[in-house]
Amino acid sequence: MNESPQSITDAYPPREIARRVEQLGVAKARADTVTLLVLAVLAGAFISLGAILFTVVTTESSLGFGPTRLLGGVSFCLGLILVVVAGAELFTGNNLIAMAWASGLIGARDVMRNWLLAYTGNVAGCLGTVFLVVWADIASLGEGAIGAAAIQIASAKTDLSLAECFARGVLCNALVCLAVWLAIGARSVTDKILAILFPVTAFVVLGFEHSIANWFFLPFAFALDSQNVLSIAGAVRNLVAVTAGNIVGGTLLVAGVYWTAYLRSERKQAD
Repeated sequence: MNESPQSITDAYPPREIARRVEQLGVAKARADTVTLLVLAVLAGAFISLGAILFTVVTTESSLGFGPTRLLGGVSFCLGLILVVVAGAELFTGNNLIAMAWASGLIGARDVMRNWLLAYTGNVAGCLGTVFLVVWADIASLGEGAIGAAAIQIASAKTDLSLAECFARGVLCNALVCLAVWLAIGARSVTDKILAILFPVTAFVVLGFEHSIANWFFLPFAFALDSQNVLSIAGAVRNLVAVTAGNIVGGTLLVAGVYWTAYLRSERKQAD
């Protein structure tokens, strides 16, 4: 039966989004290694482009704290828009494949393989972008203001406590996975962009922490830190705790909640 014009233009309903996320999780978990790694490297580069755009846009802004953060958040959306629309494998978004695992469609090994390869590729993409941005001397823009802002951003991240890093990581990936969730429910490119815009802007404005973005922010700042003001221990603490928080936020607060709400009963009936 052909879909009505309204059903073609409307977003998918939440229960259907859950089914789509579940099936997408199966496909992601079974992707071949080369494809997964290549797309993961792209995702790291895309998120890094959003991060450097955020840095440039917010540097020396006279708009005030709130409006400046809002403008920076909108700019940072570039990264996830590229991931979702152009196609790439982002570790934080891939936390949603936990839904396919909860339904018994893939095993724990499949989940761990996907996350490990995605995270590795994301880091490689971030570090590659750091190299190119440093080589291009983007830090010298604004008479060196961009470089100083990058170090200031990283310093704020390395000063966070373990608990702060973890909690901000949980909150961040709840919003990131909700953005991906909404984008999967959208039918057009315009709808996908709008679906991403508000959740991602919100996490940036609120100062939440994204592990993959931090693999750009921190190495970029360290590459510029000729005065050795940044703490290596603080950077390691941030990356480890934020990564753990991202996993909890994506798997429990989004995948786990929606699986319980929409797919748990279906799987019980199937069994």
